[in-house]
Amino acid sequence: MLPVNMHVLHDYWQNKSNTFLQGATTNMAKTEHNIRLTSSEIGTLWTTYMMETMSVCTLTYFLEKVEDVQIEENLKQALSMSKDHVQTIADIFHHENHPLPHGFTEDDVIPTAPRLFSDTYFLYYIHHMTKIALHNYGMILPNMARSDVANFISTCIADSTQLYNTVRKLLLNKGLYIRPPYISTPEDIDFVQKPGFLTGWLGDRRPLHAIEINHLFTNIQTNVIGRMTLIGFSQVCQSEDVREYFIRGRDISGKHAEVMSSILIEDKLPAPKLWDDSVMDSRSAPFSDKLMAVHTGILTYGGIGNYGDGMAGSTRRDIIAQYTRLMGEVMKYAEDGANLLIQHAWMEQVPQADDRDELARKKD
Repeated sequence: MLPVNMHVLHDYWQNKSNTFLQGATTNMAKTEHNIRLTSSEIGTLWTTYMMETMSVCTLTYFLEKVEDVQIEENLKQALSMSKDHVQTIADIFHHENHPLPHGFTEDDVIPTAPRLFSDTYFLYYIHHMTKIALHNYGMILPNMARSDVANFISTCIADSTQLYNTVRKLLLNKGLYIRPPYISTPEDIDFVQKPGFLTGWLGDRRPLHAIEINHLFTNIQTNVIGRMTLIGFSQVCQSEDVREYFIRGRDISGKHAEVMSSILIEDKLPAPKLWDDSVMDSRSAPFSDKLMAVHTGILTYGGIGNYGDGMAGSTRRDIIAQYTRLMGEVMKYAEDGANLLIQHAWMEQVPQADDRDELARKKD
């Protein structure tokens, strides 16, 4: 038996191991992108495509009307971001031979239509929509497995963060940023000693805590921007039934903002005002009824999510009860809106799972 040189043997197996690892890495690089999209990834890309094509239409019109140079730069940044996102999703879907959603096109916007909203509204609008985007993308990312989709969502988060901070700074510089209420700095940490901390229906109510104030303030702002948007949409809508739906949403937003404001005012805290002076008196539609109806749905579902966050962050029973009641009204409004989209053949079908029963019964 020949003697074995252990160094030679070690080098041999080290080289074999490195070759194997390099091959495995190469194969992973080749095959990872060929892994099928999961339902979460398809749903995310589909929904993002719909929202970003809507944003392209909306921002295109805003850019035609804006007069403030600084706000114009913000709108340009937002429009460029949306166009890049649309192109990335289209590339991924084409690579997967997945049909591209119809979404929204130049047929859904009339850039030459008269001005419907002020420059101030434009700034508040992109501020609000970037907050929605950051909230949604943050929840979506943990469900993304494929690297190209995860990288895309990560890019969306980075883009939205940069845009949000740019808009925030401009709002501050113009004196338009509406700050949440201030509260006193506590002298020391404290722990809840009595179950009365949770009460709120009868008797004395404890003061609102910081988390409850934050959610109430956020939901008031959401309703204010929704109210302004629906005031504008209701003025220019062509379909009577859709117009009535917008008017109903306008009134719901105003009522909900007042209910939440009353909770802050009861604690001697300031509440954002319902300002409608950013909507002009135009009656000419800059957008299709379809785009405005779908846009209303997006704002409505975003509001439902905010109400859920507010409910989860509150411990006073009367506030939780208010959120429950108001959420029920908003969910009914959202359902009626979905039925309206179906009635007008405006609701594009989200990709869905196979109907196995139908496939089993289907004959060739």
